[in-house]
Amino acid sequence: MSRSILFGFHTVGGRLKTAPETVHEVLIDGARRDGRMRQFVVRLKESGVRWTETDEAAVARLAGNSRHQGVAARVEPLAMARTVIELLDGLDPAAGAPLVLVLDGVTDPHNLGACLRVADGAGATAVIAPKDHAVAINATVSKVASGAADSVPYLMVTNLARALNELKDAGWKVVGLSDEAESSVYDADLSGPTALVLGAEGPGLRQLTRKTCDALVSIPMQGAVESLNVSVAAGVCLYEALRQRRA
Repeated sequence: MSRSILFGFHTVGGRLKTAPETVHEVLIDGARRDGRMRQFVVRLKESGVRWTETDEAAVARLAGNSRHQGVAARVEPLAMARTVIELLDGLDPAAGAPLVLVLDGVTDPHNLGACLRVADGAGATAVIAPKDHAVAINATVSKVASGAADSVPYLMVTNLARALNELKDAGWKVVGLSDEAESSVYDADLSGPTALVLGAEGPGLRQLTRKTCDALVSIPMQGAVESLNVSVAAGVCLYEALRQRRA
């Protein structure tokens, strides 16, 4: 089985907490002796995974960059839903109305990582993106996501419009975010099974994606800027859906 690389305290620590059996090995920088590293070493010992104390250069080689915080790990990919049908089949009726974030054309790994993190925080069921014009999960995404890349399924589909129609056929509402929409996200009913569709900052939603949505909404902007970063916009929309569900 192919293995992936994770780095950073949050990311590696999250995998140790949720699926330690998938961690093949962990490298830590032996020169780092602060409290955070000491706590991490305690977690390593409790998890039972294989780990090695080495130098910063070896950790950087495994991580592929210098932003590793002294921690890097080689892990096996987690088993998650890979298609919309698998996602729908795996839903738990007792878990309440499902909520999915759909990203149309987000190619920046930092934006994807931040979107996964906010999706996890809001309790989203999954994040969906097209295979073309989108970034896949990599070490940078995992680092920014702070463990959410392991907890939120990320589905890359061949045809995004078809995937959205599959959700609609299953009774979901598909709501797209557009700066041009007259209706506010705060006026939309997001309490049932919902897919929130966001495009990249600037281009926004592609034409076919817009046409596939049941409704288009906007985020009210009161200041001088015209739009928000996609991860910030995702947070606004997802947490409005969460607010409605709790109400």
